[in-house]
Amino acid sequence: MRILIADDDPVSRLMLRGLAVKWGYEVVTAEDGNAAWNHLKSPDAPRMALLDWMMPGLNGVDVCREVRTHRPEPYTYILLLTAKNAKESVVEGLESGADDYLTKPIHPQELQARIRVGTRLLELEDNLVKAREDMRFKATHDALTGVWNRGSIMETLDREIIRSNREGGSLGVLIADLDHFKSVNDTYGHLAGDCVLREVTKRLQSAVRTYDAVGRYGGEEFLILLPGCNKKETQDKAERLRAEIIQLPVNTESGPLDITMSVGAVASGDWPADDAKQILMMADLALYRAKEEGRNRTIMAGEAEHEEVHREVELMSPGR
Repeated sequence: MRILIADDDPVSRLMLRGLAVKWGYEVVTAEDGNAAWNHLKSPDAPRMALLDWMMPGLNGVDVCREVRTHRPEPYTYILLLTAKNAKESVVEGLESGADDYLTKPIHPQELQARIRVGTRLLELEDNLVKAREDMRFKATHDALTGVWNRGSIMETLDREIIRSNREGGSLGVLIADLDHFKSVNDTYGHLAGDCVLREVTKRLQSAVRTYDAVGRYGGEEFLILLPGCNKKETQDKAERLRAEIIQLPVNTESGPLDITMSVGAVASGDWPADDAKQILMMADLALYRAKEEGRNRTIMAGEAEHEEVHREVELMSPGR
């Protein structure tokens, strides 16, 4: 635990620092409120601060307000040190965002107890944040593979299509499907199938850029989004991903398995008037063609898929 001690009195500052170090804390010191705020707004700011109320520049209450306004997370526990003991002053300090206060002169044992209370509260806060992030991850990621789940990758597709159209760019959209995956489950069992899915996911993630998105679209299908890729770039990327899957067998408890992958691909820049649903339908039709033509290949959606999608859309429109 790192603690910031801010006090313009060098004797008081040295005494507080000595106590905190003795109790096992790492200490950072500041001589005034401006220096204290600079420490607390830094990326590696201390999680706890002991602030003297009366300091040059920003006073302790001002620093509290700055922290609560501009740096809500991660939470900083603030203990105000003050010679004031009027209730109005205490209320002002607590309403500014301080968590606790001590009236000078400071009693070392009481200070140690208050710091321990702050430490426990910060630990509780960290546990709550971790639980929240775990829940958020589980809500947006596939439990088996760890990539985006269907709902999240579909939301990302909608956003990226809108962004690409607005900026006049292109989004590469791939639907990748593992060939004959049902026979893997039927022949070697679902544990082997799960192992294949995890390894395929790992290979896909290692071959995409940091700002590309990989999601489990359903079963053995993956939806991969490639921002900024035109038709040629989308096709080249799809072929590289396919090669990543077929270059080495996947090791499972049942032995190494040769896995291949078919890909339906489309570059949204070729069809700027189409929405995310239509682009996805085109990629799906291209994947169907890849399966029909022998699997283990990439098919780019073209005019035939575009026309078929629009025929389907017209048939599904109200009034038909």
